[in-house]
Amino acid sequence: MTEMRGVRNRNPGNIDYSPANSWLGQLAPDPAIEKRFARFDTPENGIRALGKTLLTYQRKHGLKTVKAIINRWAPSIENDTGAYVRAVEANTGTAPGAEIDLVKPAVMQGFVKAIIHHENAGFAYPDAVLVEGVRRALL
Repeated sequence: MTEMRGVRNRNPGNIDYSPANSWLGQLAPDPAIEKRFARFDTPENGIRALGKTLLTYQRKHGLKTVKAIINRWAPSIENDTGAYVRAVEANTGTAPGAEIDLVKPAVMQGFVKAIIHHENAGFAYPDAVLVEGVRRALL
């Protein structure tokens, strides 16, 4: 079975590559390997970038609900955001429309795990990888 792009790139959130981002552990772009998305040296650093992006959505853009965050994360032009929101809410035990606090490690872990699952066709990292990536994001 072929690895999903996000797993292969160790970028389980499928963050677009941007020269403006100097993520910890981000590999130099190589269009022969990947034309659109960032690549990372470890899955933990890819999870860190995912978590840092989500924190920016809360802190800078004031997005406090799963729906608000996912609508920015995965625009409806490319995704079924309604299904995505429902999946993340279900996987995090969040009531529709409830405000969440991503600074809480358990909340961030549930959110990140749900995004990884959705972006990578049900893939899940071992708990130790997820926990370490989230720990790095929350530093």
